[in-house]
Amino acid sequence: MARRIPGATKGAGKSAPVKAEFRPTKEDIVKYVAENPDRAGKREIAKAFSLKGDDRVWLKDVLRDLQDEGLLTKERKRLARVGALPHVSVLEVFSRDADGGLLARPTEWDQRFGEAPVVSLRSQRGGNGPVPGIGDRVLAKTFATDGGDGPAYSGRVMKVFERRAEAVLGVLRQADDGTFRIEPVERRQPEMTVARDDLNGAKTGDLVEVEQASSARYGLPRGRVIQVLGSLTSEKAVSMIAIHAHDIPHIFPPDVLAEAESVKPAAAAGREDFRDLPLVTIDPADAKDHDDAVHAEPDADVANPGGVIVTVAIADVAAYVRSGSALDREALKRGNSVYFPDRVVPMLPERISNDLCSLRQGVDRPALAVRMTFSADGRKIRHGFHRVMMKSAAKLAYPQAQAAIDGMPDDATGPILETVLRPLWDAYAVLKCGRTARHPLELDLPERKILLKPDGTVDRVVVPERLDAHKLIEEFMIQANVCAAETLEAKRQALVYRVHDAPSLAKQESLREFLATLGMSLARGAALTPRQFNGILEQVRGADNEGLVNEVVLRSQSQAIYSPDNLGHFGLNLRRYAHFTSPIRRYADLIVHRALIGSLGFGNDGITAAEEERLEEIAGLISASERRAMAAERDTVDRLIAAYLSEQVDRTFEARVSGVTKSGLFVQLPQYGADGFIPVSSLGDDYYHFDEAARALFGDRSGKGYQLADNVEVKLVEVAPLAGAMRFEMLSEPKPMPGSKRSFHKSKAGRRTRERASQPRGRSRR
Repeated sequence: MARRIPGATKGAGKSAPVKAEFRPTKEDIVKYVAENPDRAGKREIAKAFSLKGDDRVWLKDVLRDLQDEGLLTKERKRLARVGALPHVSVLEVFSRDADGGLLARPTEWDQRFGEAPVVSLRSQRGGNGPVPGIGDRVLAKTFATDGGDGPAYSGRVMKVFERRAEAVLGVLRQADDGTFRIEPVERRQPEMTVARDDLNGAKTGDLVEVEQASSARYGLPRGRVIQVLGSLTSEKAVSMIAIHAHDIPHIFPPDVLAEAESVKPAAAAGREDFRDLPLVTIDPADAKDHDDAVHAEPDADVANPGGVIVTVAIADVAAYVRSGSALDREALKRGNSVYFPDRVVPMLPERISNDLCSLRQGVDRPALAVRMTFSADGRKIRHGFHRVMMKSAAKLAYPQAQAAIDGMPDDATGPILETVLRPLWDAYAVLKCGRTARHPLELDLPERKILLKPDGTVDRVVVPERLDAHKLIEEFMIQANVCAAETLEAKRQALVYRVHDAPSLAKQESLREFLATLGMSLARGAALTPRQFNGILEQVRGADNEGLVNEVVLRSQSQAIYSPDNLGHFGLNLRRYAHFTSPIRRYADLIVHRALIGSLGFGNDGITAAEEERLEEIAGLISASERRAMAAERDTVDRLIAAYLSEQVDRTFEARVSGVTKSGLFVQLPQYGADGFIPVSSLGDDYYHFDEAARALFGDRSGKGYQLADNVEVKLVEVAPLAGAMRFEMLSEPKPMPGSKRSFHKSKAGRRTRERASQPRGRSRR
């Protein structure tokens, strides 16, 4: 066993190096990581323990062991304790301690790690900074404490979110006895009764916010209606539930609207004139704003035979939304636009997003453009940014542009087919060579789209065809985003990156165990690349387990976030990447635009010193906003599909197992993209065990079971439309599973059971 290094003297500072007389123990390393979240990279750990030469190689192996053992996890380039709070977290203040200090818990927490930890919030030095209260949500930096009887973490508040009254969201119903009740939209919320005098004008069927008025000793708690949000029969009621449940700002304050209306169109002075360049927009047919336009042509340089020049122009939102303005503050609060099947909650008012910044056909519009030169093999040779005035030559939809290339031009595409569209597709063929050589992660995950009737209910669910027109725009935008990051790095300008870290070692090990159950292997030791994942996917292409492997590989990936630290983008296999192409709908892109304007000397409306100092806070806010939007969009789809299927209870469906837990199976209806649950207690008279490695449930006696991605037949037995929840009954018989009938012993729980059984009775294990 390695001997403990004598610790630094008390008061020497957390980062004070230790004398390298001995190598640290694993306990030393875990303790250091917990106490130094800001300095928990491999380099910082080596420096703290004065490790050099061979000791650094030893440290690398120890850190890998700690991650494999589940004691540490990798977050960006830093290590953290498994189950530890991120260094920047969104917290909710829930109480005070005996000394009057505020106590908070994280708003997002994986219950696999037990109860959410408590954070003791401390005030800024000198009494400065935001002051939260009980019930507030805050963005805070968190620090692990030394333990003891107090909270596991302390926190320093960076920002207080808009205060929100404690309220329950539900639908007003009238019972047979004439009393009024609130049917909650989420199962964890309590049902309430409401007296007639407390209805506040609400009618049966209205979506309302209710605050608890009193708690009855017996029966349901009583509440009072504080706001009527609209009728549940309205066509946009379902998305309104998600908007309020996730606290998404959806009404622009008067000062924001007034500021938007007062903005004047940007002048051409000080801009390059790109109005004669035939840039075109290619968007979904129902798009209301157009923030990117493209153009391509062959490179005339004889030194670059077969090369192309691609121009991407992006709406110059920074010209209208100035740092610190009312528009800017509201855009940061929203973080991004949120897209529901029946509506869009925009980041910016329509005066900005759908008018002044929309690259309309035939209308002068300000833009930031990047011109990129590629060699014939798709390698980027050079690029340059320009602040321009442009005029879109055509407004096209994806199917329309694709049809023209496929030989079916219309009145809009016919005149520009040879001069504009064909050069775009020729350039895409060149960029596709570069993409192929780059080997980004290629997951086959079709996206579904819900089409609604005029009354807001589901008409049908479709999988839109993936056209080359979509891929062309996607690849052009990726390259423009790379150019933005490269330019700002070259200028040593701080920015917000879009980062996607490699899978953690724990997830790699989990994937490795799963692949072993299929007779497949995954290299250990060397850093994995997207190309290796693509090799795994290629092995199962066309096989029965193709869907299963695609699903598990997807779940092994890290979540993409925004960060001022460059970690690269694993999925795209890019070293540097920053969102630049959608400033109308993403605040991250607006920050990147300002950074480019400032660093390239394009004007006085670039990034400010105050913004640069807040980049970590801004990245945390917009990452949280993105997760909030994704959850709201997913909940809305679940509620729409549940309502659509509520009249089809007892109908049978073809389904696919989309999740496996100890409690049961999640199944997805491929036709609708909706999920439901099958409790393990309803699977039959066998006793089922959960095999984490195989993502399966195995019968104790039969050895048969169900596995992730299995195609099964199910019966719908219960629907809760307001909660978006469905319960199914399994109709398909369990299938024989490979390996031993007692395959559940492969799981960690099974191993622990065998270990306990093998110990002599009455003797303890060391």
